[in-house]
Amino acid sequence: MTLASAIDSAEAAVRAASELAVRLADGAAGRDRDRRLPHAEVERLSDAGLFALTVPTRFGGPDLPPSVVAEVFRILATADASLAQIPHSHYVYLTALRLAGSEQLQRRVFEQVLDGARIANAQSERSGPTVADVATTLTRTPEGARLNGEKFYCTGSPYAHLLAVLARDPDSGEQVIAFVPADTPGITIVDDWNGLGQRTTGSGTVRFQDVAVPPDAVITRSPVVSEPTGYGAFAQLLHVAIDAGIARGALAAAADFVRTRSRPWFEAGVDRAQDDPLTVQRFGELTVTVRAAEAALTVAGAAVDGAFSAPSPETAAEASLAVATAKVLADRAATEVPSALFEVGGTRSAGGETGLDRYWRDARTHTLHDPVRYKLWHLGRFTLNQEPPPLHGVV
Repeated sequence: MTLASAIDSAEAAVRAASELAVRLADGAAGRDRDRRLPHAEVERLSDAGLFALTVPTRFGGPDLPPSVVAEVFRILATADASLAQIPHSHYVYLTALRLAGSEQLQRRVFEQVLDGARIANAQSERSGPTVADVATTLTRTPEGARLNGEKFYCTGSPYAHLLAVLARDPDSGEQVIAFVPADTPGITIVDDWNGLGQRTTGSGTVRFQDVAVPPDAVITRSPVVSEPTGYGAFAQLLHVAIDAGIARGALAAAADFVRTRSRPWFEAGVDRAQDDPLTVQRFGELTVTVRAAEAALTVAGAAVDGAFSAPSPETAAEASLAVATAKVLADRAATEVPSALFEVGGTRSAGGETGLDRYWRDARTHTLHDPVRYKLWHLGRFTLNQEPPPLHGVV
């Protein structure tokens, strides 16, 4: 089954995401409460073509720009932040493949994606001194390459057909990315993610024990992250989109709860909670917070589009700075609005049966990915000293 025809324009992508978000929102609280992995829901995203948005046109895909992918993520996150997180690594590593993969490898993987294949990351490790340290090795032998190591935070791995594995080549000392089928002998995917939020992302452990890797399935990572490609800005843009989506979803949930279940405070002198002037004012403040994050996301998306279409040190720097700005605003919105949901909703909103706490838990978990204090640092360095942000893939 080829999915390219499912999405042929930005409008079609946004429409498909919007329609699915409505359908997927209904069961989101239950999936979160029971930690029920959304295998069927992920398949619906695939069937709609939402994992094939960036496949190049020369391979039969729609080749949509980063801003459109980000908008799809934002829409999905308003309904279920876990579902929106699952395709993140898929799109990041498709970009790495596009930047550094051979034509043969690109054709093979992109055609698999058009047929419904999904990629998950096997990147981070818990044993190193920092998140940037990689102990997993890819050893080359006369019989072929072999992977050995253990990864964690492998978001999307239970749903993946391919794993993008970040490893170290002991001979060259370089970091490499290997694209391997998830069912390759020697790979063990463990569903042991127990985060307080984003409970169904499948961000657990993946182990590699003497896993065979075809030589043509390996790319060197350095060209992806050390050149002004916009790669890091795109990865961060999708994180921004998820945070902005959580904030919008929480605001909508708060408004619905106040209209349908809250009681007014007796001093307000009104019959309906939504007519309490202090509640109305608070909703106005929260609306500004959400709209500011969404506006910054739009500006950042346009900047990343520019870095992709006309890569240069200048466009890459502007993309990273715009995304860093949006990340700060979306981080604030994603943590403030879900918390304020209970403030405006009143005591009834704290009932466990409401499931409203998932917005805050998802936001608090997701915003830990990349600390915004370093985004502010890069922004300040540029403003004061005209120092461009670094090229390391996460800004």
